[in-house]
Amino acid sequence: MSKRKLIVWGVFSLTCLFIYSCATNPITGEDEFIIYGEDQDIAIGRQYAPEMEKQLGGKIPDAQLQDYVNSVGQKVAGVSHRPDFEYHFTALDHNSVNAFALPGGYIFITRGMLEKLKTESQLASILAHETAHVVARDTMEAMSREMLVGTALSVALSREGSSTVSTVADVTRQIISLKYSREDEKVADIAGMDYMVAAGYNPYGMIETFEMLESENESSPLEFLSTHPSPENRTGYIAERIELNYYITDNMKTGRDEYQKYVLERLK
Repeated sequence: MSKRKLIVWGVFSLTCLFIYSCATNPITGEDEFIIYGEDQDIAIGRQYAPEMEKQLGGKIPDAQLQDYVNSVGQKVAGVSHRPDFEYHFTALDHNSVNAFALPGGYIFITRGMLEKLKTESQLASILAHETAHVVARDTMEAMSREMLVGTALSVALSREGSSTVSTVADVTRQIISLKYSREDEKVADIAGMDYMVAAGYNPYGMIETFEMLESENESSPLEFLSTHPSPENRTGYIAERIELNYYITDNMKTGRDEYQKYVLERLK
């Protein structure tokens, strides 16, 4: 097949792929380009979670801390748009200030991030934000987008006999480095806040968390904000939503003492 025909066939294939690979985002109700089925979310998460843990220091060796983090995560995941996913919340022994999600419900938070937080509601805000990314299938969308670009380049630059083989470690590093869009971040902020409130947490914990992250980022760029780009006026639209929808927060949980006992004291 000539190079010209190969390119034409590639463009035609990509067009068909786009037409037949739309999935509805359960948070926004909008159709998005995702070439993977939901069953592959779980398969990818299960396959790469162990390597993710390995590359980022492994699990913090404290069962009580792990149980606490997981219990907070399960509370917010249980009131999400997709409570049917089997969620796993894990604290990793890594000094970076970071949190991220693999498809299918595998969510991680680092020691560095845990050390910066002060309350259970702040922890809930991070875990709820990552849960929203899982629900919206943002990682799968980003992987689909990257594959589309890679396929297009492969078609245009294809040489007979050329091939590449990615190891699990290589693919894991690529997944970690995938960047969400600012719109994805805004949707995850709003949905995540709704989840944490539905789980009984004070939504101001999310504002406190993002103010902390922005402040820390000024002195040294944070891993979290490199893959989770801050939307414009982030704290502004979060505060506005709280004032319009959740203005009575007196009885909502902050959990300063619990976080001190089950996380900060155990990390010393």
